[in-house]
Amino acid sequence: MPVRKKAPEDLTAKKALALEVIRRLKAEYPDAGCTLDYDHAWQLLVSVRLAAQCTDARVNQVVPALFAKYPSIEAFAEADVADVEEMVRSCGFYHTKARDIVEMCKMLRDEYGGVVPDSIEELTRLPGVGRKTANLICGDIYGQPSYVCDTHCIRITNLLGLTTSKDPYKVEMQLREKIPPEKSTGFCHRMVLLGREYCIARRPQCIRCPLRPYCPGQTAEKIKTS
Repeated sequence: MPVRKKAPEDLTAKKALALEVIRRLKAEYPDAGCTLDYDHAWQLLVSVRLAAQCTDARVNQVVPALFAKYPSIEAFAEADVADVEEMVRSCGFYHTKARDIVEMCKMLRDEYGGVVPDSIEELTRLPGVGRKTANLICGDIYGQPSYVCDTHCIRITNLLGLTTSKDPYKVEMQLREKIPPEKSTGFCHRMVLLGREYCIARRPQCIRCPLRPYCPGQTAEKIKTS
């Protein structure tokens, strides 16, 4: 069976919707940015790895002592994994996270001369680094177009009709069609803030949401119970 191609007018309408969503989100969150604390690119890599299935707030509590003890890529590369595990235990999945962080820093030291790569292809070679993290580094560190498809972004863009998949890679590719590159980083950061404040998975605040006029995903029941 032949695959039905997306009608040009459909894509045009979705691009127009995306621009309205971007405008509303920028008005709501004019100064949106990464909520993880860091001073160097490698610190952001470490923090993002710790933030998997953990809150940014918790990671920000843990990393000051961690970065004080291991103040460089070289220090982490020589670290005892068991010691790193103890320091990041409260972030959850600490065995895997500690191992990835140490191995990642070894690779940065040995193959990249201590410099965090600036492309998705190179970044995703690092242990524990997927496309979501790679996009974040490319956007926040190197100022490149970035499409960070976390759970908030995937859920909300599906509700808005901008995307039609739960698969992060497919969502990223669909957003690349609709979100202007120069607005992509801010858009994704604002999706996170919207997901935390209004479009909360288990208790959506539809009645107060700034995107309510554009969201066919809202229901009468959601509005009634918001």
